[in-house]
Amino acid sequence: MMNRRSFLASLSATLSLLPSTLSHAEDLKPANRNIKWAVSEALWGHFPPGPFTDMLDVMTETGFIGMRVTGFPRSVERYGLTQGQMQSEFSKRNLRVVTISWNGRLQDPAARQQDLDSARNAMKFLADFGANHLVVFSPSRNAPGADTPAGFKELCERCNQIGELAGEMGFTAGMHNHMGQMVQTQEEVVRFMSMTDPKLFGFSPDTAHLNLAGCDVVGTLNRYKHRIHFLDYKDSKWTTPTQDWVEPNGRVLPKDSAGARFQNSIYDLGDGQVDFPGCHRVLKSVHFRGWICVDLDTARLGPLADYKRCGDYIVNKLEPIYL
Repeated sequence: MMNRRSFLASLSATLSLLPSTLSHAEDLKPANRNIKWAVSEALWGHFPPGPFTDMLDVMTETGFIGMRVTGFPRSVERYGLTQGQMQSEFSKRNLRVVTISWNGRLQDPAARQQDLDSARNAMKFLADFGANHLVVFSPSRNAPGADTPAGFKELCERCNQIGELAGEMGFTAGMHNHMGQMVQTQEEVVRFMSMTDPKLFGFSPDTAHLNLAGCDVVGTLNRYKHRIHFLDYKDSKWTTPTQDWVEPNGRVLPKDSAGARFQNSIYDLGDGQVDFPGCHRVLKSVHFRGWICVDLDTARLGPLADYKRCGDYIVNKLEPIYL
């Protein structure tokens, strides 16, 4: 029979383990120190409509403290919120809006003023949330004039103008490479970066799209590491679907479609081909201090479970390299 002294000693030993156990559980969330981690609102567009706060609850639970807003200004209207109400919901949870996925008819000279006005309005919206970076998407490869040298030159000149406007507003702006858009391949990334002014416009790369386009992901980040102010960590490997891709909201993508192949090729961090430790070493080499968005285009287990998995990968594989 255990005497009182033995019981107290055993109890003390057990209690002494609790802080480290609790600490370990808490450490599974990203630290958000030099690098701060965000989600993309776009993921929830693949799911049945729900309350705006569902996204914020996932962020709070997983330790991803920032959000990249997509489809502005429709994103605000979609949830029936005013900007003030959205700010309130973020603020009371200590969460942030960090950027917007912005695009325009950047290859079209006739749309120049309209694009600049739109970019200005997007940055005004972001400034109210304390954000200071605009992510710029290039037009579709099929847009009128997009497949011409003149269209590409117009794109670059317009981005320089957006970058100049951003600087006047205390912002940075950068190009987001993307499959099916004007800046997709390695050659197009290099050409775009050489035709834009490093003092005005940066690079907001997406690792999954670089990989799927056949680019050298780590090499590309290293080449433009001084122009990166924001980036997406997203994993991928080309995977041919064996059946139709059915999204959680019921939308069906035929298995032989480009959309089904793309969705089938996006994975949680660590499940695809992207060398994230290599990417992280590049960011460490320039003492990167900014936001990384883990932009899941699909969440096979659901947003909460998949972002928890990505959070575990960040803590276990990336934070030992650079926080």
